[in-house]
Amino acid sequence: MNTSYIKGTGVALVTPFTNDNKIDVKALQRLVFRMIEGGVEYLVPIGTTGESPTLTKDEKKQVLEIVLEANQNKLPVVMGIGGNNTHEVTEEITFYSKNYALAGILSVCPYYNKPNQNGIYAHYSAIAQSTDLPVIMYNIPPRTGINMLPETIVKLAENHKNLVAVKEAAGSVAQVMNIVAQKPKDFLVVSGDDSLTLPFMSVGAVGVISVAGNVFPREVSQKVRFALQGNYEKAREYHYGLMEFMDFLFAEGNPVGVKAALEIMGICLKNVRLPLIPASEGYHEALQGKLKKVNDTFNLG
Repeated sequence: MNTSYIKGTGVALVTPFTNDNKIDVKALQRLVFRMIEGGVEYLVPIGTTGESPTLTKDEKKQVLEIVLEANQNKLPVVMGIGGNNTHEVTEEITFYSKNYALAGILSVCPYYNKPNQNGIYAHYSAIAQSTDLPVIMYNIPPRTGINMLPETIVKLAENHKNLVAVKEAAGSVAQVMNIVAQKPKDFLVVSGDDSLTLPFMSVGAVGVISVAGNVFPREVSQKVRFALQGNYEKAREYHYGLMEFMDFLFAEGNPVGVKAALEIMGICLKNVRLPLIPASEGYHEALQGKLKKVNDTFNLG
């Protein structure tokens, strides 16, 4: 089971929309080409950043097919498939596993229902049994309302060999350390928070599934590669060069900020779907300054 690509930078792709609220095919193709040229390790469409809760079943298929066609097998593609109805999630994972050339699945911890740790364990056990593909679990308590504890993650990793990694976005270095200290050797921890990627990697994480990478794929990837090489001096240069931008990117929510940045750069429109609303005029103006600062720092022109 190949999981080597996880050691690096995956990008949680936005889903571009036209002004009449349709999937913007050309913009999504441009984004994929940009990721390939930027040297990221893998693509992650149809996650939270891709506004998966507001995509229909047909639109999810459409987005995946656009990404796969544009990618032309250049990068591994990990599809986001998650939810709070375990049966529906496992059916969807089985369908996509059998019918599309995927490298893996990213599946978020079930939200809203607020299961206890035994319920979380049963949910991911069902997912593991629904596919032979590698599965990256996704722990993001600020969105789901529950924290998948280190002991639950470790137990799942020990008992299901295709649960190969966890994307950690609990905002806690201590939690990452607890997972790393207890996990099986081959199980991987990935940052789910751009701003915390470097400190997470300093204690044993192996990369990031990045939002900021939509905008600066090369720079985010370089930071991660330097950290993987143990060159933290260079990694810090990239981290601090990006830090102000990464923090500001989420000031009006995700993917509101990243889509605004991509519009400024001419990649896609800043359109999002309700209940999200596009970036405010003031945010949009301030974001231009943040982008310019990163461009100047890395001499991007």
